[in-house]
Parts: sequence; C-alpha cells; structure tokens
Amino acid sequence: MLIMVRLKGITIGKGCNFNGWTKFVHGSKDSIQIGNDCTFKSKHTSNLIGINRPCIFSSIGESGSKLIIGNGCGFSGTVIGCFDNITLGDNVRCGANTLITDSDWHMDDPRSGKPSPIQIGNNVWLGVNVTVLKGVSIGENTVIGANSLVVRSIPANVIAAGNPCKIMRSL
Repeated sequence: MLIMVRLKGITIGKGCNFNGWTKFVHGSKDSIQIGNDCTFKSKHTSNLIGINRPCIFSSIGESGSKLIIGNGCGFSGTVIGCFDNITLGDNVRCGANTLITDSDWHMDDPRSGKPSPIQIGNNVWLGVNVTVLKGVSIGENTVIGANSLVVRSIPANVIAAGNPCKIMRSL
C-alpha cells in the first residue's frame, strides 16, 4: 500500500498502518501530506463498531488544494473531501464512518457556495458518523459526539454534540 501511495505523489510519514485498501485521489496541482504513525482502517472488520466504507481521501481543488494530516491520527472508514484546504492536527481520532468536507461538491450548481477551509486541532476526537462541513474550526482536545453535524466552529476543550452540533460542557 505504501508504495502505491508514494507513487501517486502523496507525502506519507513513517510508521503508518493500513488495514484494508485506503483510496487516495488528487489532481496534479493538489497535495496530500500525511504525518507519522497514522492508522487507516478500511476493512469492514477492522473496527468492531462497524465500518460501512473504506477510507477515501481526496484533494481535488481547481487551484491547488491541500490536505494535511498530522502525526498519530486514526481513521475508520473516514472520507475526507478537500477542494481548498483541510488541516488535521496531531492525534486526531475519527470514529467509524466520519465525513470531513470543505465544499458543497456540486461546483457547477449556482446554489453551491465556494469551498471554505477546515482546521481541526490536536487531540480532537470525532465520534462515529460525525460530519464536519466547510468553514469549520474545531479547537484542540475537543470531543464531538456520535452522529453530530458540525456546521459552526467549536472551541477547544469542550464536549459538543447534536444536529447542529452545540457545546454540551467544558472539559
């Protein structure tokens, strides 16, 4: 897996572990950078809570999008769609079937807005089935509860959950 990732021009750190086939897609002007010691669980049996898809990471902007993943991050059936800029800090945990996207995806539709960057701080935990939408920042050490829809920025050191995601309490 690592050889195929590097042949695609993706920068990947040391000690990364792949369980099943993770899919990486990027354009010629786009970049994907992955830190050291990250884990990618794409096989449906690799997480006991249940994964309904493989990990898919795409960086497909029109003018050079950047997907940057820090050290020690973990992904289980996670999909990240980057059209502009998505940055995950160190030790970010993405529960089963999480989705992170900085775009509305239908660029040819006039109802779609422009992509907007996402910043996720160090030590953030996204619970199972969490969706993080464009323009959001999540502060370090924050926990986002299962099935939450994050449409607004969430500060550091809190537990937040819901649809839309709201702060429940401080840590």
